Order: sequence, then C-alpha cells, then structure tokens
Amino acid sequence: MLVSQILKTKALHDIVTVSPATLVSEAAKILSEKRIGTVVVSRDGTNADGILSERDIVREIGARGAGCLSRPVEDIMTTKLVTCGSNDAADSVLQKMTDGRFRHMPVLEGGKLVGVISLGDVVKAKLMELSMEKDALEGMIMGH
Repeated sequence: MLVSQILKTKALHDIVTVSPATLVSEAAKILSEKRIGTVVVSRDGTNADGILSERDIVREIGARGAGCLSRPVEDIMTTKLVTCGSNDAADSVLQKMTDGRFRHMPVLEGGKLVGVISLGDVVKAKLMELSMEKDALEGMIMGH
C-alpha cells in the first residue's frame, strides 16, 4: 500500500498549518478544537518549515513552565523534519515512525506539502490490507 492510497481516505482539510509566529497557546487551542495531535508550521501554507505536536508542548511546559505558552511556535517546533512522498510504501513510513518514535509525518511532493499521515492512518490501512489478504486466501482455500 502506498501513501497516496492512504491520503485518498483522508479529507483534504486534514492539513492544518500555523505560521511560525503563532503563539504556542493558540496552536494548543487549534489542536484541541480540531482534535488532532500535530500542526505543520509553514510560512506560506505550502512549504513545511517545521512541525509542532502535543508532545512538544507538554515537554516544553514540563521543562520551562507555562510561560512557554506565550512564545511563538518557531521557538519549540521540530525543524528536522522526517517526511515522505505519495509513492512511498506504507511499510517504510511505518518503520520511519517507529524508529523515530513520532506519530505524524508530512507528505511532500516537489517540496510542497500535500498531506499529513499519522501512525493511526498507516496502522488502519495495514489492518485493512491484511483483512483483504485474509479474505482472498480463505476464498482460494474454499475454492471461490
């Protein structure tokens, strides 16, 4: 299964971006309201300059206190992005996420942001793929 197939199951509005100057408190509010775990930080809405997750915010509060909520997201965002492309295999994306211990990955095509894929998206797709394979094998065994 390819990333492009997984993206087709997601709505286009799943890409949520904030500017680097957005306050951490505002980013936290967006995460809460949209019930998502990550926002992509982008100066122009098409390039991924960084990523900010719930975990990033919690770690920063734990390390520096609630005062970090009044800082811009560019101060605490992850800038060393691990990304994938639409033609990448779900297995390789799953491996990168597992090895890196993160749950969200921007999808880029030609350097432009085209989506965000989550660990849950990949696991759901893999489970669906396994179910279809199981059904096909059972059909072969039964002679269907």
